[in-house]
Amino acid sequence: MPTYVMLSRLTPEGVQTIKNNPSRIKEVNREVEQLGATVKAQWATLGQFDFVNVIEAPDEKTIARVSLELGSRGTARYETLTAIPIDDFIGAI
Repeated sequence: MPTYVMLSRLTPEGVQTIKNNPSRIKEVNREVEQLGATVKAQWATLGQFDFVNVIEAPDEKTIARVSLELGSRGTARYETLTAIPIDDFIGAI
């Protein structure tokens, strides 16, 4: 299944939401599953991004739907990258 790396930056509203309800992070992961994708790994990070998520989705339309739905809430901004397995990448060269 295709893999995507989703980088997240919280807005001030998102910071407040997480501060008041840290379990909201896991709730959003379940919502991602309802949209047809699966969070395979997740890290909170220091620096330019607040979270790094590895997500599997059947296709680009699904991950676009996830990104649009999450982004429409105004609590974070997202950047999504397609992850290509290194052997597939080398084989394509």
